[in-house]
Amino acid sequence: MRIEGQNRIGGPVTRATGRPQAEGSFTLQPERSASQAAGAAPAASFTGIDALLALQAVDDALQSKRKAVRRGRGLIEALEGLQADLLAGQPSEGRLNRLMALLSQPREFIPADVAALLADIELRARVELAKRGHFPA
Repeated sequence: MRIEGQNRIGGPVTRATGRPQAEGSFTLQPERSASQAAGAAPAASFTGIDALLALQAVDDALQSKRKAVRRGRGLIEALEGLQADLLAGQPSEGRLNRLMALLSQPREFIPADVAALLADIELRARVELAKRGHFPA
């Protein structure tokens, strides 16, 4: 990999004798005036960092949407299992507890369209639990 640009980092600094310096050693450079020091290095561009931060923000939004979809699917699966139990005669206590545990998990920030759908699924789950005397937090 080769990186080129205005702000190159060179190899090891050489001493006044012209010999290469041992790696990891330290030497002091002659003092410069304030005007020389101010104009010595050009300002670094932060566009690369800004781009990375923007990509992370997009990734976070997609990640939170995936988590919300996963939560909704888990709730629907638990409701379908509860429905199957009711058709068989009696809902299992384990399935009711699983549904309560899913509802008690904290919600993250998600897009409005997904949040509305997830709120409807959660409401249905809360109604089913309330019918059976369970009230999740």
